[in-house]
Amino acid sequence: MKSHAKAVVIGGGVVGCSVLYHLARAGWTDVMLIERSELTSGSSWHAAGGFHTLNGDPNVAKLQAYTVQLYKELEELSGQSCSLHLTGGVMLADSPERMDFLRLAHAKGRYLGMDTELITPSEAKAMFPLMDEKHFVGAMWDPVEGHLDPSGTTHAYAKAAKKLGAEIVLRNRVVDLTQEPDGTWNVVTEQGTVKAEHVVNCGGLWAREVGRMVGIELPLLAMEHMYLLTEPMPEVEEFNKATGREMVGVLDFKGEIYTRQERNGVLLGTYEKACKPWSPVNTPWDFGHELLQPDLDRIAPSLEVGFQHFPGIANAGIKQVINGPFTFAPDGNPLVGPVQGLTNFWCACAVMAGFSQGGGVGLALSNWMVNGDPGFDVWGMDVARFGEWATLRYTNAKVRENYSRRFSIRFPNEELPAARPAQTTPLYDTMVAQNAVMGDSWGLETPLWFAPKGTEPKDIVSFHRSNDFEHVGNEVRAVRTGVGVTEIANFAKYEVSGPGAEDFLNRLMTNRMPKPGRIALTPMLNEFGKLIGDFTIANMGARGSEERFMIWGSSAAAKYHMRWFEKHLPKDGSVRIHRFDQTLVGLSIAGPKSQALLQKLVDVDVSSKAFRFMDFREMAVGGAPCMVNRITYTGDLGYEIWMQPAYQRLVYKAIKEAGEEFGIVDFGMRALLSMRLEKNFPTWFRELRPIYGPFEGSMDRFVKLEKNDFIGREAAAREREKGPKLRRVSFVVDAEDADVMGDEPIWAKVSTDYGTVEKPHGYGAPRFDAQGREVRTSTAAQGASAVRGIVDGDWRVVGWVTSGGYAHHVGKSMAQGYVPAALAENESAGLFEIEILGKRRPARINVEPPFDPSGEKMRA
Repeated sequence: MKSHAKAVVIGGGVVGCSVLYHLARAGWTDVMLIERSELTSGSSWHAAGGFHTLNGDPNVAKLQAYTVQLYKELEELSGQSCSLHLTGGVMLADSPERMDFLRLAHAKGRYLGMDTELITPSEAKAMFPLMDEKHFVGAMWDPVEGHLDPSGTTHAYAKAAKKLGAEIVLRNRVVDLTQEPDGTWNVVTEQGTVKAEHVVNCGGLWAREVGRMVGIELPLLAMEHMYLLTEPMPEVEEFNKATGREMVGVLDFKGEIYTRQERNGVLLGTYEKACKPWSPVNTPWDFGHELLQPDLDRIAPSLEVGFQHFPGIANAGIKQVINGPFTFAPDGNPLVGPVQGLTNFWCACAVMAGFSQGGGVGLALSNWMVNGDPGFDVWGMDVARFGEWATLRYTNAKVRENYSRRFSIRFPNEELPAARPAQTTPLYDTMVAQNAVMGDSWGLETPLWFAPKGTEPKDIVSFHRSNDFEHVGNEVRAVRTGVGVTEIANFAKYEVSGPGAEDFLNRLMTNRMPKPGRIALTPMLNEFGKLIGDFTIANMGARGSEERFMIWGSSAAAKYHMRWFEKHLPKDGSVRIHRFDQTLVGLSIAGPKSQALLQKLVDVDVSSKAFRFMDFREMAVGGAPCMVNRITYTGDLGYEIWMQPAYQRLVYKAIKEAGEEFGIVDFGMRALLSMRLEKNFPTWFRELRPIYGPFEGSMDRFVKLEKNDFIGREAAAREREKGPKLRRVSFVVDAEDADVMGDEPIWAKVSTDYGTVEKPHGYGAPRFDAQGREVRTSTAAQGASAVRGIVDGDWRVVGWVTSGGYAHHVGKSMAQGYVPAALAENESAGLFEIEILGKRRPARINVEPPFDPSGEKMRA
């Protein structure tokens, strides 16, 4: 074993071997993988081995598609068979709601280049004759699904990595990790110590323990997972003989089960409601190639439904029951990337779908380590998406919830209850008493909307407009005509101070820093000129040599942004950053009467001349020391008022009492988001993401290329010079009873092909009927690497929706999204359609915001 390496990967499952392979392929050949036992000694060896591309996050779906595409290349390079079975797969819908879910998934696939197809139950039965079609209303076919040999695939990654110069050390447990002052890691093992520049935690079942070696508690938990293998079935053999093909894989939402052919029988697995964690506090180091005791009683309810839906399986003999542990994060997605607060310590763990996601995880992480950027939008997998509130008990509760809901629909207005409330403000009980429907905002309870007194404060979950529609509308109208108050504690808050604070921020941000007492809005870019932040910055004024700035941003990105800030801090200590979290909370008042209300609460002049739009002041509000910004996300006249938690109840009480004469109302997050649509305001992690440049994101006026050499400036200058390929636009949509939710395809009636839509699948599988005849009619041919748009007559898919909803004040359904720049200012009627729940609805670009396009109201 070498004593030095550029990077050490801990863990020899499919993910660790993928990371090792991708690092070596990227040119880091001085890399080493250390495994406590043999390769695949954790979860990999007993995995069911299925793979698919569909994911609720389209960006994760792209990486899953890459993983599937990689396998043939991996076999050729390594000489090791992965035993690929590209059978295709069918998702079965037993209800109209689940059919709506499949329509959404099918629509997402249009701009991802996926060849999914909505089919009838009888068509599904032709591919999987063991099912009883009467239990279903429809289905979706995906040709790029299948299964493989987990052990063979893991060894293919390992052999390919070794051919590229990587080293693998087996039967050698890592027992400790320490770091030298120069950042070098000491990887202490049973066979000696390896010094490394980088450490990657691919510990799988032991990733939590590896994290504890460096003082972190990673939010992951292992769950017992069962699947069974049947004895050989004559029906399977007859189908194979008649068609010359395997049966397809099937996912049954109602039964919470998945099934596929395994040799001459069937593999059937379930994500049961009565799920069971495994080793919830500590993972034993001596656990290896072992299975857990089966418990068929626990999965009996799912099997009962499954046997009704698939009577062909009901009478089959059970040959074996596999019960083994898999790790999950609270939301089911992996934990990938550098850990904030540590130097060169990386994670690639909680990858429960290792054979769907392992290749993409390895690619993204190797890009990140070698090039400084993952090369993809990996927010859905970034380890920084969880805050300190994701403790061991929180994680255990949320993982159980996620596991038990794996095949359940997540509705756009659905708030999940496990581990809540985690964080609350001093007004939590007050909001609940006022019939607030609360939501989870990065672990913080936040009012979404207020139900009328005497009614239950509860969402009726739906893909369509629901029971909140009327009441959110009333909140919006009350704000637009009078004044409203809402909590804004769910922003991220930072103070940047020190003699070098302004230079530091000018280096990070695209806009000029504000003068003392003023506010600026600014994006932040990475070295490649892509959007990685969007902030409100206030200059608090200097105290002696100390420059002081307040920053507000997305709470969900707090650790993501702290990681970036810390990376670029001057080494001389001239800049300090403090992250407030819930030690600083806030309230916002907005509407045409908000200025009159604020004047009653303060003892200074807040007239428009004395306290201008985009001004910042420290002042007492209702007798409490506060910071006040003259700005709101509603796009109306309004103010953000920030205070320590000890003062929040006092300030809120004063606002409500003084606001009585103005008819003040409480409004929630959904009303706020409705009002931002009327102003064409973007949101972070929807419209503004690391895959877009600032000019694509229509943030032109906040990018001052001439101010100084900020990070990403050269790339941004090239984008402006060449012109952005895409542009963020706002649409008015002729919707019915459902508004856009995000990720819907945008169609345009154009003759021009505006660019290649990359097809993420390297190969496809045709569909056959029971007689073995091909019945596929999709637009993409087998083996195609790309499709030129998606075409339906004169219509093409040219873009995608990022977010939207109903704009209650202007009475319009609205959407934001990205389209080719050449179309971005075309407001013609009849040019665009947006696909909502399987129906294409007319849409028209709205260049100017429908509410207060001149901005007079917020500047009044």
